[in-house]
Amino acid sequence: MKGAFQQYRPRTTRSLAIVTARRDTSSALSPVVTIERLRMAQDRFHEPVLAKEIVELFSSLPAGVIVDATLGGGGHAEAILESAAQLRVLGIDRDPEARTAAFERLGVFGDRVRVVDATFADLLAVVRENSDFLDGDEVVGVLMDLGVSSHQLDESSRGFSFRADAPLDMRMDPTKGEAAAQFLARVDQHELARMLRKNGETRFAGGIAKSVIERQPITTNELTEAVERAVPMAARRRGHVATRVFQTLRIAVNDEEDQLTRGLAAALDALSVGGVVAVISYHSGEDRVVKGFLADQQSGGCRCSPELGCVCGAVARVKVFRASAQLASTHEVTLNPRARAARLRVARKVAP
Repeated sequence: MKGAFQQYRPRTTRSLAIVTARRDTSSALSPVVTIERLRMAQDRFHEPVLAKEIVELFSSLPAGVIVDATLGGGGHAEAILESAAQLRVLGIDRDPEARTAAFERLGVFGDRVRVVDATFADLLAVVRENSDFLDGDEVVGVLMDLGVSSHQLDESSRGFSFRADAPLDMRMDPTKGEAAAQFLARVDQHELARMLRKNGETRFAGGIAKSVIERQPITTNELTEAVERAVPMAARRRGHVATRVFQTLRIAVNDEEDQLTRGLAAALDALSVGGVVAVISYHSGEDRVVKGFLADQQSGGCRCSPELGCVCGAVARVKVFRASAQLASTHEVTLNPRARAARLRVARKVAP
């Protein structure tokens, strides 16, 4: 890593420095540059969760680039850029509305920011394809704020929520892939039941899967009604009966499990030694994947008996900051209920 806490090198500021690099079919990640219109207010995106903790974590890092792999509306990126003049942000998001909102929010930072159309599984390729933005600096931090944003839930046309009737879509990028209704049209009933059980819908998974597949819902209300038919009123837990079903479909439609696994591996590959990776998750499945990945990287994949010690020559790649996840404070949860489910895990990359 370049000299610890070296001074930020000023760069010539351009009037439109934030760009969106989008995929071109002629290459794996072609940096076709476009400037999007400013058409979305910042407040349509959620307040960044655990912002104080993220700022404290990253602001002490030496000069370099932070990859915000789930940029959203740019809340975390804004807080980092305001607090640490030595840092720049390479932001990644596959949601075009999020990128537009981030463009508006972060424009004041000029060429300290670049916004890229990609998923965080493409993180390493994004870093390589944007070497001009890094300009010889290293990636000193990676942030992942997982799950669905408040904006995506509140925007009824996206189909993420059961709070309003809408086409059953749920795609993070509504221009790519298959919608949730299309997924349900092809998935096997038993496979859907297995997915529901994996995401915590245990007792009624089979009945829900049968009801959903039989009715082939194409709107959020139709999906909710199919779920309600399968779950007796007396057996309904606290919260909405369809919560885990919507979550399961969103994860499947957006390939979130594979994205997370690949994104975590890419983050470590992109980080410089001493760099920090921070991941905020919002449900137990995500947190379990993150915890397991970081534990495996800290042990170097060692499976030797703890009593006998390591004899396999495993080499650690990270040092985990703390064994348990960091939670939001009571004060933050009061101000921002979304923070209640947040779990932050942090690790630092170490030399082999």
